[in-house]
Amino acid sequence: MRYVPTGCLRDGMILAKNLYGANNELLLAHGQRLIGKYILKLQTLGYQGVYIDDDLTKDIDIVNVIKDELRHKTISTVKNVYIYSKTGDQRNLDKSFDDTKNLVSNMVDEILNNKTVMLNMIDLKVFNDYTFYHSVNVAILAIVLGMAMGYSYKSLYRLGLGALLHDVGKVFVPAEILDKPSALTGEEFNQIKQHPHYGYEYLINNCVLPSEAYTVVLQHHERYNGSGYPYGLIGSKISRDGKIIAISDVYDAMVSDRPYRKALPHSDVIEYIIGKSETLFDPEVVQVFFKKIAPYPVGTLVQLSNGEKGIVLQNFESMGARPDIRIIDDENHVRDICLRSNKDYLSVTITGCEC
Repeated sequence: MRYVPTGCLRDGMILAKNLYGANNELLLAHGQRLIGKYILKLQTLGYQGVYIDDDLTKDIDIVNVIKDELRHKTISTVKNVYIYSKTGDQRNLDKSFDDTKNLVSNMVDEILNNKTVMLNMIDLKVFNDYTFYHSVNVAILAIVLGMAMGYSYKSLYRLGLGALLHDVGKVFVPAEILDKPSALTGEEFNQIKQHPHYGYEYLINNCVLPSEAYTVVLQHHERYNGSGYPYGLIGSKISRDGKIIAISDVYDAMVSDRPYRKALPHSDVIEYIIGKSETLFDPEVVQVFFKKIAPYPVGTLVQLSNGEKGIVLQNFESMGARPDIRIIDDENHVRDICLRSNKDYLSVTITGCEC
């Protein structure tokens, strides 16, 4: 299978994975042949892309870091937390918090058992439910980074729990500010900057969590050089968990479509985060992030500096820019090469993603 951006989908392409809607309903099933009205619907819903099956990539297996069932159940539960927090339905909120704790444990279990060397972070988001998909992605990223940094199971659970709930304070920010497609005014941005504090205070008063989880919610917008918010903490004053969430949050936000801009390529966002090491982000966490997150996820079509194109087959830790690639010529003949060791490709680089 391979990943195809929604704008590049064509009639007759075969869907490789089930697609789900905002309420966890099945929209299109694996094996469905795409036609114009389905493609238009996917574009309307705001999907950035989908996985398709074809003869050129039928042997490429894209392994999810957690199972689809767990992902969608967690998205649905986070959505309930937001809904019941806003409506003040304490009984259902308590149940949703309990469900959240159980789901984070399951996420940690699955990630610890996943043998994938690098994380291929492509998520099939529904645009209107961005916040809930984003929360799950940030939790996955944080747990992967924490695992690479030697966290214990208990520490991974606390980190994941805080990550999953990190944006709950946005419930108390007006939607017209959160979804504004143009630049925020100073007053509007000041309201946005309060959401970590809102979330922290709300959770302290409404849910029993490990102290580390509360701290993550409060600190996820703090920055290494003190330029973050709400308190402008600097360096060692920020918890290591807070530093991990800061990178995870920025990464997933930047590779996602937002009301005010289109998603940026994974490789560009990784370059941005590396470039901000020791200013916005802790260099120790950036180093681990670079090792674990693939700039060109498996299944993406890339353009090479020699004019060739190919599908990414496999990524390697600390060698994200030199994956194994299936070269595809104009007549759809294929050959697999290793950018790390093939002598004919030692000076060839990936220049970007293609359709």
